[in-house]
Amino acid sequence: MHISSLIVHARSGADARFRAHLAALDGVELHAVADDGRMIVTVECADDAAIRNTYEAIEHLDGVLSVAMVYHQVESDPDKEI
Repeated sequence: MHISSLIVHARSGADARFRAHLAALDGVELHAVADDGRMIVTVECADDAAIRNTYEAIEHLDGVLSVAMVYHQVESDPDKEI
């Protein structure tokens, strides 16, 4: 399991429709939104390819100015370690 936190900077006043598009992406959760369009987002995916694809999907949403990864962690699957 790959877990990342991102700062997404969208055009100021990102509307509910934009937030819905963001939240509709698999494994994406929106935690906070500032008035200037910055958002705290977490992403959870099964592997590095999925996390990269999700990151790129966020970058390509209409209204996104920038995306910065702040944190990334890989959690092992305890069932696979046995």
